[in-house]
Amino acid sequence: MSCARTGPWWTPYRSASGIRITHVDLKPDPIREAEALTRLDRDEQAQWRKYFPGPRRRFALCRAALRSILSSRLGCSNEDLCFGASGHGKPVALVMGAQADVSFNVSHSGEHGLIAVADNGERLGIDLEERVAKRNLQALIETVMGPDEQALLASLQGSEKLRLFYRIWTCKEALVKALGTGFTTDVSQFQISPDSGEADHAHTFTFPHLPSVSWALKDMSNEHFAAALAYELPSLAPSPGPLEAQPQDKA
Repeated sequence: MSCARTGPWWTPYRSASGIRITHVDLKPDPIREAEALTRLDRDEQAQWRKYFPGPRRRFALCRAALRSILSSRLGCSNEDLCFGASGHGKPVALVMGAQADVSFNVSHSGEHGLIAVADNGERLGIDLEERVAKRNLQALIETVMGPDEQALLASLQGSEKLRLFYRIWTCKEALVKALGTGFTTDVSQFQISPDSGEADHAHTFTFPHLPSVSWALKDMSNEHFAAALAYELPSLAPSPGPLEAQPQDKA
């Protein structure tokens, strides 16, 4: 039986180039889950009811944390904040019906969530995956990885192979989420360098079909999960610097 905790279930995690990353604790907690549900609007509560218990808990805790973070950043009440969607379904924040000049992205897996927020509305994406072994790992590799990535992964075994798989996978997912085209982008059609997104380094990436736009790719992993942040770089911008560490959640 889990022990109920009080207080916010989200904490500062890291920051990079003005983008603030927040960690969300998604462990089962009846008190927090009940409080999170009160922060959701009618449409969100209807969406919450459609999920099974695990996804329901993660949705409520992440969405309530996102609402609190955005309300604070935008200087609005929770009641004045709602969410719309872009042409490809990527959420946007609305304050009293008007789109706010802020960009954000959310990802969660298992007992962990990450929320990335930037004030200037730049395109960004974040992805998080708990490193769990998958029975269908080889089939997944053949589906989402390019030839060079498949060859590299084939040369590895055990935990080393799993860690690299999740590093490449989260980098790809973060880039696609930043691009904002959803499932229309085939992630097997572009490849990630083996050292892309390694801790404390930023790497520049360009999609083969969009060479005029550059993206920064940064590692956000810790001992509990693999994670990556991607965001659009301004034209002719200098290379981004190292990660600025902030207190990490001790989950």
